[in-house]
Amino acid sequence: MRIISTKLHGLHIVEPDLHGDNRGFFMESYSSSKFAEHGIDFPFVQDNHSLSVEAGVLRGLHYQLNPRAQTKLVRVVCGAIYDVAVDIRKDSPTFGQWVGVILSDANKRQLLVPQGFAHGFCTIAPNTQVLYKVDEYYSPEHDRGILWNDPSLGIDWPTSHPILSIKDQEHPLLKDTEINF
Repeated sequence: MRIISTKLHGLHIVEPDLHGDNRGFFMESYSSSKFAEHGIDFPFVQDNHSLSVEAGVLRGLHYQLNPRAQTKLVRVVCGAIYDVAVDIRKDSPTFGQWVGVILSDANKRQLLVPQGFAHGFCTIAPNTQVLYKVDEYYSPEHDRGILWNDPSLGIDWPTSHPILSIKDQEHPLLKDTEINF
């Protein structure tokens, strides 16, 4: 397993070891002991799975407030996404900065998104399936979001006309959202 640090402290790209032959491949997508060897030790409690039928579906930017904040380990099992994490830790020197990474069934990369980050993704292939682990259960009363196209963030999404849920269309700007990190 290879752990690649990003410019945002705590946000990592994970490249699992892949063992392939003429039959296909095998990989460990998650091993608590191997992650712990790299200093990544989160007690994941829930797996989530989404299907986006069309390319251009944008989900996000989502996070949960403390004390129900979530760390996420995100991967794609079919298709591809442009995955984005935004640092929303108020005292962080990189507050409001973001990183975007392509995750796909072909590259097998994963993104570890720690607490204190807003997260979202845009599908870049039809019939994309995303799996992600979280270390805290979903809590509707702690669920928050930031508007996907907040001009203060300047995220370079792969579409200017995404397919959005009503909820994601109505998120506030970063300057107006509730943050307790």
